[in-house]
Amino acid sequence: MANEQNTAASSTMTPRRALIASVTGYAMDGFDLLILGFILTAIKHGLGLSDAQAGSIVTWTLLGTVAGGIIFGQLSDRFGRIRMLTASILVFSVFTGLCALSQGYWDLLAYRTLAGVGLGGEFGIGMALIAEVWPAHQRTRASSYVGMGWQAGVLAATLLTPVLLPYIGWRGMFLVGLLPALASFAIRHSSSEPENFIKAKPETVSFGSRFAELFKDRRTACASVGVLILTSVQNFGYYGLMMWMPDYLSKQFGLSLKQSGVWTAATVIGMTFGIWLFGQLSDRFGRWKIFLLYQVGAAIMVVVYAAQQNIVAVLITGAIMGIFVNGMIGGYGALISDLYPIQARATAQNVLFNIGRGIGGLGPLVVGAVVSQYSFSIAITMLMAIYILDILATLFLLPKLNGGEELHTRK
Repeated sequence: MANEQNTAASSTMTPRRALIASVTGYAMDGFDLLILGFILTAIKHGLGLSDAQAGSIVTWTLLGTVAGGIIFGQLSDRFGRIRMLTASILVFSVFTGLCALSQGYWDLLAYRTLAGVGLGGEFGIGMALIAEVWPAHQRTRASSYVGMGWQAGVLAATLLTPVLLPYIGWRGMFLVGLLPALASFAIRHSSSEPENFIKAKPETVSFGSRFAELFKDRRTACASVGVLILTSVQNFGYYGLMMWMPDYLSKQFGLSLKQSGVWTAATVIGMTFGIWLFGQLSDRFGRWKIFLLYQVGAAIMVVVYAAQQNIVAVLITGAIMGIFVNGMIGGYGALISDLYPIQARATAQNVLFNIGRGIGGLGPLVVGAVVSQYSFSIAITMLMAIYILDILATLFLLPKLNGGEELHTRK
């Protein structure tokens, strides 16, 4: 009996355990997707792909996350956070490994899409886990730490890929992408479900009613549409920039792959700081106000960045642009958690964020099309319009909740 109690105590889901589990999983997500951006050229030459086929590999990975978000969000709300996080990691791991064995476009496309299904479970389940373990008044701060996990993975990919790619090739890079997944699996396998989740009796809620929670009344429906706009803009701008930035720096300024990695890393560091700052400011001054501040900053900085002709200025303005363009991801997890009850929280997180990510998957295609007809500078400048749409959604669709206040409990 004593041993059973000690085992239960050791596996209790604490704020620290929840944060480690969520951060490592989301770091894996970021590591994988930016590796793909760096090795696309090598894949294209290795398998004889066209530019359109290479771009579609990224897009279909992100579309796979939409399916994964819907599937794993529902399963997590029914069967548990930890169990489904583990399952999503296994799906991702298997199909990422298979990418290293690809012989052509169609099998690589299938493996990447199915790996995306696994990735689709990461964000929403991890954010729901944070919401159910951390104190409500620190929810945005904790969510921002998870967002920083993504950037840690991106930064690792930015620094490691130029070093490893010449030696192990693009196939070896897919195998490297398995390591964070295995570490994350080990961490999550040792933890139990949050008490708040168990008390909510999720087995009493049907699959259909979980989706219905997203549009159960006019106020909630407006909030859901607003979140979809915010997550779509976030992902469109992020992937449109990050997937093409190494190529832009190489062609515009003649930087080598390693040099492009350093310049891209400066933008990633700015993004990481922006996410951390978002969490700190939101818990103090109100999340919706900080969303507006970042949206205005993003609209301004994409134009400023596109106008730079000096490589040092590109380094500096890229870091500042990163603060605003990706810093907002620090607030989405807490925002969505506050809008929906526990029984539908992971469904809402994964559906709303991953549909946004699927729409954002068009970013590399749209930016690539504009680049081919005009220039990368014009493509970046055009992104200003989507951040204006972001501002309108925040002002007119999202409720002005205080920190830790939940929409479904507001009268």
